[in-house]
Amino acid sequence: MNENAWNYPAAAGHTAGSDLTGFKVEALDGGIGKVGKHTEDVDAAFLVVDTGPWIFGREVLLPAGTVTRVDAVEERIHVDRTKEQIKDAPSFHSDQHLSDSSYRDLLGSYYWPPRM
Repeated sequence: MNENAWNYPAAAGHTAGSDLTGFKVEALDGGIGKVGKHTEDVDAAFLVVDTGPWIFGREVLLPAGTVTRVDAVEERIHVDRTKEQIKDAPSFHSDQHLSDSSYRDLLGSYYWPPRM
């Protein structure tokens, strides 16, 4: 798995230490929800997105490497995956998966390298 999946791209405009909680998340083909939690840990950064009614209130975990742009003024985060790709990602359950390295490996393999 490529560690780039778990780090914010330099060109994305993410500022270390900024609070992304509540930012809207935009897939390539539309909104998917809001950031409920995020981390900036080196080689382990991610967003947990609350999808609301879009996929029945499910949370999804997106590796930071999927972020293409952080718009702090509009409070929007753009990712380089489609809604369908995100919907089809391995299921996420925060109480089980945030510290599970095998889940992180599975998710990293799903999202990286990008499949466009």
